[in-house]
Amino acid sequence: MLTELKREAYEANVALPKHGLINLTFGNASAIDRAQGIFAIKPSGVDYAALKPADMVLVDLVGRKVEGRLHPSSDTPTHRCLFLAFEEIGGVVHTHSSHATAFAQAGRAIPIFGTTHADYFSGDIPVTRKMTAKEIAGAYEWETGNVIIERFKGVDPLDCPAVLVNRHAPFTWGPTVAKAVEVAVAVECIAHLALMSLRLEPNLRRIEPALLDRHFKRKHGPGAYYGQRAGRLML
Repeated sequence: MLTELKREAYEANVALPKHGLINLTFGNASAIDRAQGIFAIKPSGVDYAALKPADMVLVDLVGRKVEGRLHPSSDTPTHRCLFLAFEEIGGVVHTHSSHATAFAQAGRAIPIFGTTHADYFSGDIPVTRKMTAKEIAGAYEWETGNVIIERFKGVDPLDCPAVLVNRHAPFTWGPTVAKAVEVAVAVECIAHLALMSLRLEPNLRRIEPALLDRHFKRKHGPGAYYGQRAGRLML
């Protein structure tokens, strides 16, 4: 079971540079085994090209290293914080992808301008508040998780599986770590489109509610009809 968990985390991590979401060793992905309360995460500072499944570090939800010869990612406390708060999620991804990080550094949510965005999200991709000097000087990575959780008070994390940490970069999650990677790809694509759209039309308004609703509900909720479903021919 834990060998499979490490494989899932490894595949998610090496997918990040393949999708152009990673520069140098920035970023990480983790996958959790909820039954055992253990997650696998990338080791700190190891080049993606050199990674192997056996390099993934196992950590429990108390924060103790369970297995691994290397030190876990410095962002491990943030992942642990999110796994504890968002009990429905099975994986977390953190990148410094260029366009999404530009919005994060500016402290701006990514506005929902078009149907590409609406296919994944029913609104803007939110941004957290700035962290305080006390939070930064203290348990910084754990407090990063806390400001994300604060921003999602009253919001189902699976309805909006992404956030921009103010002055920092995006985090995404999903029911599996593979899905969290997919969302990270979508966030970067959406951010790039939003920036280009704002260059063309600085006063661009958000997408019309009817068009947003139609596109989002094609893929999400009980009436979704996008993709292949048993017993239904999709045209």
